[in-house]
Amino acid sequence: MLCPFCQNSQSRVIDSRVVDGGTTIRRRRECSRCGGRFTTVEKAVLLVVKRNGVTEPFSRDKLITGVRRACQGRDVSDDSLKRLAAEVEEAVRRKGSSQVPTNEIGLAILEPLRRLDEVAYLRFASVYKSFESAEDFESEIRLMRRRFRHEE
Repeated sequence: MLCPFCQNSQSRVIDSRVVDGGTTIRRRRECSRCGGRFTTVEKAVLLVVKRNGVTEPFSRDKLITGVRRACQGRDVSDDSLKRLAAEVEEAVRRKGSSQVPTNEIGLAILEPLRRLDEVAYLRFASVYKSFESAEDFESEIRLMRRRFRHEE
């Protein structure tokens, strides 16, 4: 890490703090040459492996955009979508891999979205699971009803 003041590569850590629920470390540093103090932030990078093999950094915003489409016209707040995205990211990170296929992210979205709004869930599931007929919707609704009875 280069000092932002003198470009020296040597610094020492003065203080470290865990932030963002343990996913990020904030470090206060001091340059060994000029004595300037600066802050660095460390976060483990989570990469998404798309179906075509391309990898890109995980983006909560991109996840929210996709789920928001399923929630269009529904009474779902932006705060709810942000909480859902945080829950999905946490679930994906718990798997312990730095690279996650898009289908695992889709699976991680399904249950929190079902709890949030069943209609949005059905819309998302219809695209994610490639529904091709009304029977696919009926089958998914039967599954939802069975799960709901087990949760009571």
